[in-house]
Amino acid sequence: MIRPAISTDLPVLQDIEIAAGAPFRDIGMDAVADDPPFTLDELTEYLQLECIWVAVDADDAPVAYALVAVVDGAAHIEQVSVHPGHARQGLGALLLDEISSWAAVRGLPALTLTTFVDVPWNAPYYERLGFRPLPEDALTPGLSRIRADEARHGLAAWPRVTMSRPVTTPVRTAATAPQPG
Repeated sequence: MIRPAISTDLPVLQDIEIAAGAPFRDIGMDAVADDPPFTLDELTEYLQLECIWVAVDADDAPVAYALVAVVDGAAHIEQVSVHPGHARQGLGALLLDEISSWAAVRGLPALTLTTFVDVPWNAPYYERLGFRPLPEDALTPGLSRIRADEARHGLAAWPRVTMSRPVTTPVRTAATAPQPG
């Protein structure tokens, strides 16, 4: 199940991000594996903006999460982390669908993200979910700033790409359907 994060989830999200980063060590990307998770203050900011969702297990414990920010009129995926013990269950895709529904309600036309080109669970995964690479000359000012920040942080040591996919129409639920009145 996907739900909005709550404050007591935040320390667990840090643990998920650390665990999700560990496989980068197996492909020689130790700097990525060693990158610290979002701080509790940073996660709290996303929480206050209602821009953080979790996938939970049967006990309502988070096992994956995603963060989004609005960048140049699009929903920019800041982070998707799935605990390796819960990988390959479609949780990342479910989180992205939730964000797509959130973006559709707000009239945002696209989801964007930046990711590693050659990491199987990065760009190839997102391509399977409908994301397409954006040419460098098509980057908005905000996306260009994100890429520059990533380069300053050392992520440009490996090929990176900015990707986008159109926002899909949200599925109507009892909570989002128009009420008679």
